[in-house]
This record gives sequence, C-alpha cells and structure tokens, in this order.
Amino acid sequence: MVHVRVPATSANLGPGFDSLGLALSLYDDVQVRVRPEPGATVAVQGVGAGEVATDDTNLVVRAIRRGLDHAGVEQPGLELTAVNAIPHGRGMGSSAAAIVAGLMAARGLLEGIVDLDAATLLTLATEMEGHPDNVAPALFGGLTIAWMTPDGPAYKRLLVHRGVSPVVFVPTSTLSTKLARSLQPASVPHADAAFNVSRSALLVAALIQSPELLLAATEDRLHQTYRASAMPETDVLIRLLRQQGLAAVVSGAGPSLLVLGSDPAQRLTAAELVARHAETTWRPLMLAVDLGGATVNAHPADH
Repeated sequence: MVHVRVPATSANLGPGFDSLGLALSLYDDVQVRVRPEPGATVAVQGVGAGEVATDDTNLVVRAIRRGLDHAGVEQPGLELTAVNAIPHGRGMGSSAAAIVAGLMAARGLLEGIVDLDAATLLTLATEMEGHPDNVAPALFGGLTIAWMTPDGPAYKRLLVHRGVSPVVFVPTSTLSTKLARSLQPASVPHADAAFNVSRSALLVAALIQSPELLLAATEDRLHQTYRASAMPETDVLIRLLRQQGLAAVVSGAGPSLLVLGSDPAQRLTAAELVARHAETTWRPLMLAVDLGGATVNAHPADH
C-alpha cells in the first residue's frame, strides 16, 4: 500500500501564461492498495464525493496505470481511497493533482523494481495534462518555471520569498479550462507580448526577492482580459483589488482569484474587500507556499 499527498497549484500568476506555477498548502490525499481482484475501485471523501468516477476511468487510476505501463509491469487490481480538499473546476490544479497523485502512487508501487525519476514523472504528467505549468509545481513544490523542449518538458524550481502570502478566493461557480482557452485569440499584438515578457521576468524577481514589486509584476495582457467574459465577477473583483494596491490575478484558468500579498496583513485586507463587495459567496483560503511538492510513502501490505 502507498500513501500519496499532492498540493494544489495556481498557474500563470498573471503574466506567466503556461509557464509559471505555484504550489499551495492545500492537499489531496490518496491511499492505493494492490489487490488480487482485477480492475479498480475508488472511494472518495471530501471534494468530488459522489461526482468523480469510482472505477478504472477515474483520473488517478488512469495515471497509475500510465506509470505502470511505462515501466512495463503487469497491471494489478487496485483499491483507492481519496480524501480530496482541492476544489474542482476552479483553477487550482485539481486535474494536475489527480494525475500527479496517480503517477506518484505508481512510483511508490514500483519502488525497488523500476525508478520513475523526476524527468519521467514530469513527461508523463505533461502528456496527460497537456501542459506542464500545473504539474510541475504539484510534483516539485515551490515556484516553478516550466517550458517545452524538443525532448519534452523541463522545469526550474525556485524558493519563494518568505514575505509572499497567498490567499485564494474560491467561488461557487466553476469554469472548464477548455472553455477558458477557447476564448483566447490565436495571435496577440507584438506590444502585448513584449509587455508580458517584461512582467514575467519581473514576477520571478518579485516572488523570490522583492515582494514589494508584486503589483506591477502581475500585470497581464495575454489571457485574463480575453477570458473575462466567462467569469465577470472574477474580473470585477480583480480590478477592485488591484485598484487597492493588491496583486490580484486569475488563478489558473479561473474562476478562482489569487492574491499574492507582500505580507500577511494584505491577505486580511483582500478578504475584507471581497466580503464587502462580492455579489456571491467566495471562500477565502489563506494558504502558504508548499515547499515539498508531491510525496509518496510505502507501507507493508498488512499495515
């Protein structure tokens, strides 16, 4: 039996579209037990209970099988228990977490037989997710820069300045990543691309060294404006928060919004503003940056 814990993530962080991601201290926990009977069963507690698939079509199960297939080992019967805290369909990396959970479980099950190393895990996760910006921080923790090479995905992990204080505001509504992506144009003006290059570079500096620059560093012209029509309240709140000097951005594909405070007091200010001005209910999650990424622990079969 193996136990896996995977953090939530927020991708893009404003200007770092499809490249920057941050791991957050909210977790899905999965226990996987090998059994003699074929197929898979999944028991889900917390987020997704009664909604996600509980058989071989479950995304975590599919990721486990993908990892085992890569290693060339025979597929066993599986019994999963998932305790989920990461919201689904709200831009906090729930699908990336499920994929990473499955691949890390496969790594644990294969311990002493085949080593699924970091590069392999990132490659398999990116193939399943379609892009590496969420799976990289889910795997490795901290702030990650992810990019594609001719040989596949690559990443660099960075430590975040201790003053950076994230808070995510989660609405009751959801938004599919596919829909969000469909709202973006195929090309953007050269000036907007140059604008985002400068802000992305500045954002890395702000997150690791100079949090006081976070407001300027989180400006974006590549994706948030185009997606605003699909999440109007998110857009209104981000504009409001930014007018008050707070580094507010869409979390991933949305509709959750992320505020990157330069100190813990800014999180409380943001929460007060959202509570006062939001038309619907938004749940504030005062989170830390997760430093360790996904973990897996193996237990004896009779544990």
